[in-house]
Amino acid sequence: MGLDLQRKFRQYWLVLISGFIIVYFGFHSFCGERNIYRYFALKQEIAKAQETAQKYALQKQKLQRKVQHLSDISLDIDLLDERARVVLNMAADDEFVILDKDID
Repeated sequence: MGLDLQRKFRQYWLVLISGFIIVYFGFHSFCGERNIYRYFALKQEIAKAQETAQKYALQKQKLQRKVQHLSDISLDIDLLDERARVVLNMAADDEFVILDKDID
């Protein structure tokens, strides 16, 4: 009886080890710490982070354009005058002021 069991084990040892490996990795792909569900959750989180990064990159570009207009090389006097009036809340005596809520 023992000799027969040893002979069968020699014949099927590769099948047994392969089956164990498949079961092991199959179990951990659904129930492990780094399972498939976590992968898809991280994928969604990455998509949200990329969307936020694009939003901030666009905001950065807008601010860089404003700063570029105020640099020494291309100083736009009208833009500087407008920003000074808005920030200081001042106007000349001969000017009419129309208030707009959308002005920064």
